[in-house]
Amino acid sequence: MFAKILIANRGEIACRVIRTARRMGVRTIAVYSDADAGALHVEMADEAVHIGPSPVGESYLRGDKIVAATLATGAEAIHPGYGFLSENPDFVDQVTAAGLVFIGPSAASIRAMGLKDAAKRLMEKAGVPVVPGYHGEAQEIVLLASKAREIGYPVLIKARAGGGGKGMRRVEHPDDFSEALSGARREAKAAFGDDRVLVEKYVDKPRHIEVQVFGDSFGNVVHLYERDCSAQRRHQKVIEEAPAPGMTPALRKAMTEAAVKAAKAIDYSGAGTIEFIVDASQGLKADRFWFMEMNTRLQVEHPVTEMVTGTDLVEWQLRVASGEKLPKTQSEIALSGHAFEARIYAEDAAKGFLPATGTLHHLKFPDTAPEGASMRIETGVRTGDAISPFYDPMIAKLVVHGKNRQAALEALGISLSQTEIAGSTVNTAFLAALAADADFSAGDVDTGLIGRHQQALTAVAPPSSEIVAAAALAASGAGAQAPTRDPWSSLAGYAHFHAMARRTRLRYGEDDILALVSMRPDGRFQVALDAPYDSAVDLRAAPRLARWPVHVTVFSGAVGYSFAVPDPLARADEIAAGADSLRAPMPGLVKLVRAAKGETVIKGQPLLILEAMKMEHTISATHDGTIAEIATEGAQVTDGTVLVRFAEEAHG
Repeated sequence: MFAKILIANRGEIACRVIRTARRMGVRTIAVYSDADAGALHVEMADEAVHIGPSPVGESYLRGDKIVAATLATGAEAIHPGYGFLSENPDFVDQVTAAGLVFIGPSAASIRAMGLKDAAKRLMEKAGVPVVPGYHGEAQEIVLLASKAREIGYPVLIKARAGGGGKGMRRVEHPDDFSEALSGARREAKAAFGDDRVLVEKYVDKPRHIEVQVFGDSFGNVVHLYERDCSAQRRHQKVIEEAPAPGMTPALRKAMTEAAVKAAKAIDYSGAGTIEFIVDASQGLKADRFWFMEMNTRLQVEHPVTEMVTGTDLVEWQLRVASGEKLPKTQSEIALSGHAFEARIYAEDAAKGFLPATGTLHHLKFPDTAPEGASMRIETGVRTGDAISPFYDPMIAKLVVHGKNRQAALEALGISLSQTEIAGSTVNTAFLAALAADADFSAGDVDTGLIGRHQQALTAVAPPSSEIVAAAALAASGAGAQAPTRDPWSSLAGYAHFHAMARRTRLRYGEDDILALVSMRPDGRFQVALDAPYDSAVDLRAAPRLARWPVHVTVFSGAVGYSFAVPDPLARADEIAAGADSLRAPMPGLVKLVRAAKGETVIKGQPLLILEAMKMEHTISATHDGTIAEIATEGAQVTDGTVLVRFAEEAHG
């Protein structure tokens, strides 16, 4: 076994590899860019090496820097994770030429599966079923159009390189073929530097089902059953599960045998995934699945396979790469229960799943799994970390396991509803809606399900009066930047000094909301809301919420409602400009007085410091003038108390 390995990746997969390596007694080296200097994977690793600026082309895609870092630290092998250089055969050549071990397949195996058209021709020779279509080298438009007619419309034009749905067009009619081909070629050229395409039969109700395979250097290849990855948006996976719902023994046998045959055809060693497209229009049948492509690396969704087979695929990778045989034979690998993985992203589902950025001011996952289930959180971030525009906006993978699909699905819904994230727009509400969708719940899923139901899945009900009242309560204490999560105890404390009645203002979307928070003698809070709510709400229990700079987020199930809280100190200028007094924007203690009665002051001059909720706030003059009255140092004041009164003579 290796003594030390370098992980040529970042984020959750780097953390994932580090955990297994540590359990096995293998030391780890992290690499990081400028943006990741304080990242979790850097903190977790035994050593870390800086490899360049934030853009991936100057850091995580620089194979020369990664190899140099490996040699400099004395590591023996490189784990590529997924993405970045994980399927780059030239990088594998660099690694092996330096006398190091690449924890993955050979460069020859990667090249064999690197281009879709060549891979499909290879699979045809190996006897693996491929989608009916044209996978040849000739690219003349007349030939491609004629092949499309032979295949029969609708057809799918696909870039032969890359993935992620780029360079892909569905064509319903021959008259639309030319324009669709041009668009696919332009997109493929821009994304992959290769505008060549293949043309295939479009499957009406496609299921994306893949098989996890694993090989060693002794010629052994096993499968670890299948995963269903049909729940996709923009050709990107959202929720994966294992095993596939509705899977029949006949299809599983045919599909897993084909997957093993595919891996053996290229002398595969390491973790790999054979992806199939399945025609589910008439149920799952053994003669209605076809090879799409092979991912010659560990998949993002590998945890669901680990959950249902009781394996650690990263441990298998390390053992096989170090020269050991596969840890288990095929007969020793059994399925148990059902697992789901939900990918939690910083993205705006309502705006077409646009990636989002921001600081994760509040990040809280469930402490325990729902009863009867198990759960794991795969993440590479912590509270306070930023979602960078340089990398994939994944926050975490929430993985659950139950005794059957229904139990696992219920655990998924509960776990999503207990997840709290504030500081960036996230997709937890969308994931929960998808998990609760009637078709998805029934296992009637295909790659078009999210697109058909997108409006309903991404719609979020406006906040109720109770949610708004909870936000107002949280914001009404000592300003929007106070870090507390418990406004109940903090607000109640002020009742010793003054009657509870506080004004606050919130903003939700385009709505400005005014509220008056009061505390009743029995300890309950009442929040009176102005338009558009026009209601009074009694709050009897502490809500789930998070406060972060000038915001409050209230959690209701898997939805996080974020309210902007206008900075009361900033509003002091607005309220007092041109007026004869400055009022306290919040309850607090006059900690320090810096001016005196009768003193002439100028606009912007600090006059006193107000302490509230363990934070100090400077109150400054909003205009030139002479002080007629000023608060006494040490005075306890309430919201709206006059702190400074100016003489009536000219100001402005």
